[in-house]
Amino acid sequence: MDVTPEQLVAQLESGPLQPAYLIAGAEPLLVLEAADAVRAAARRDGIGEREVFEAGAGQREPDWDAMSASFNAPSLFATRRLVELRLPSGKPGKEGAKLIAEFCANPSPDVVLLVTCEDWSRSHGGDWSQAIGRIGRVAVAWPVKPHELPGWIDRRLRSRGFSPDRDAVMHLAERVEGNLLAAAQEVEKLALLFRDAPDAPRGGRPLTLDTLQSLVADASRYDVFRLIDAAMNGQPAQVVRILAGLRAEGDAVPALLGMIVMELHRGGALAQVQAKGGNLVAAFKAQRVWDAKQPMYRRALQRHAPAAWEAMLVQAGLVDRIAKGRAPGDAWVALERLMVALAERGATRLLAAG
Repeated sequence: MDVTPEQLVAQLESGPLQPAYLIAGAEPLLVLEAADAVRAAARRDGIGEREVFEAGAGQREPDWDAMSASFNAPSLFATRRLVELRLPSGKPGKEGAKLIAEFCANPSPDVVLLVTCEDWSRSHGGDWSQAIGRIGRVAVAWPVKPHELPGWIDRRLRSRGFSPDRDAVMHLAERVEGNLLAAAQEVEKLALLFRDAPDAPRGGRPLTLDTLQSLVADASRYDVFRLIDAAMNGQPAQVVRILAGLRAEGDAVPALLGMIVMELHRGGALAQVQAKGGNLVAAFKAQRVWDAKQPMYRRALQRHAPAAWEAMLVQAGLVDRIAKGRAPGDAWVALERLMVALAERGATRLLAAG
């Protein structure tokens, strides 16, 4: 069955898992979110085992023999498992197409198959994709056209608890200039800014153009996103200035710490992959680091080994305890020490010295 990515996510929230899924398209955000929804549904259904087969650079094909064996082998640690096949080109080749079609003809009750593709057009499909559609779901993330973007932004805002008016939606659409990833980031930023606000009334928090422009203006001066960007880019002086502005404006340390800890976890995971000589490009995709943000992460990874990221996470825990009155000290001073350590080389040394 063919569905849109949004329809697929809605079905997965309430319906049963299908034996197979194909999620493809040139909109990486929609592909990632739909695939994440399949993974979440699998975890909800008790599927704790996952295997990943991926086509690499230079047209290197996945290990089809290993994948075939996986289809036919019983799970070791769970009754069912998720088998992921990642095909950036959208073309499994003759051997891969045959294997997928054979699985769909007689799907194993122990396996849920998830195929994701970055490139897709109507010429990519074939017997293998049609076979997935007969027993499962095929969701293609076609590029969102300019006239469709306001509607997408409106739905996105409403899913995050807002009730936007048309002027606010159109302003955001003009601001992101057709970039779906940027649009999603703007919506998440607004959700973060409203996180500590009172509960939304029925129908969602009203979002007018005046409110939106006010929020964007405030956030453009000193916000947690710019703080993280400055630290990751290695700008300690800018980090100190932004933190001083945040403190002067009355922001609370715990309100900033959630995003910072998330980025530290992400950086630590990437550092582990890099230290082991793994595929950093694939790791960026897995961690949902968009292309525009990757240079920033690469700079931080050049400065810090995995042990340094662990030390910074320990410091973040200390900052949290101080902010909550569970440890002595000034939470703002501790947070500044953490962010300056992220911005400079020798994070472990800097934190130990503090």
